[in-house]
Amino acid sequence: MEPVVTSVANEDENDRAIKGRGTPEAAWQGSEQLATLPEVDPATLVPPGARAVIVSPHPDDEILGTGGLLARLSDLGRKVLIIAVTDGTGSHPDSPEWPAARLAATRPQETRDALQRLRMRHVAMVRLHLPDGGGASFETELFNALESHLEPGDVVFGTWRYDGHPDHESVGRAVAAVAGVLDLPFVEVPVWTWHWAMPDDSRVPWSRARRIVLDKPTHARKLHAVQAFHSQIEADGSTGRDAILPAHVLERLTRPYEVVLI
Repeated sequence: MEPVVTSVANEDENDRAIKGRGTPEAAWQGSEQLATLPEVDPATLVPPGARAVIVSPHPDDEILGTGGLLARLSDLGRKVLIIAVTDGTGSHPDSPEWPAARLAATRPQETRDALQRLRMRHVAMVRLHLPDGGGASFETELFNALESHLEPGDVVFGTWRYDGHPDHESVGRAVAAVAGVLDLPFVEVPVWTWHWAMPDDSRVPWSRARRIVLDKPTHARKLHAVQAFHSQIEADGSTGRDAILPAHVLERLTRPYEVVLI
């Protein structure tokens, strides 16, 4: 989930820019809009007999955005397919400690460790190895790959088409397009939205937003899973850069509920 300063936008290229520390979680916690979101039950979101397909732009997005949902679906016995779009090799540019080759080996393993911490069953994974940071150029290739992996009865999850990160937005557009062609339900997941948006922000489609409440054991499993991403939550000693996912970012992504757009 590599942060960037600019983003692909529909009207204003700076409309959803990811910069600075973003909106504090305390502001979100005081938002009546967020507090009053209707709830959706995972058992209803992914009904019996359906398979959940999570399309993740980078290793960690599937856990940060839907880790609690994944744990709940596993407990329900639902089948899950995770489609990893990139290997996350662009998270540490020019880092001697984290060159691309090391990231390519480490980040997928971190995902596997995280899924084990969630105690996932009935989960399969497909890795597409598309270029990290190449969202604008890989949409067509991603569309074709998704078309070959999706099946009737799938419920497809992907990052929101206006999430702010170019890769996230490209993934959202590709998933929306293929889900439309195959007549499959598409559930969008905001991830970087919580960084650039503000409470009651009119750019967020609140009428489509639903809350997935995580009970204490499920929330604890997600928190434990997030800690598997050592490459992202620890500072880079070779460059002096802060962690990709510092505490103030994780606060917004490890609430005792998750938000999806349906």
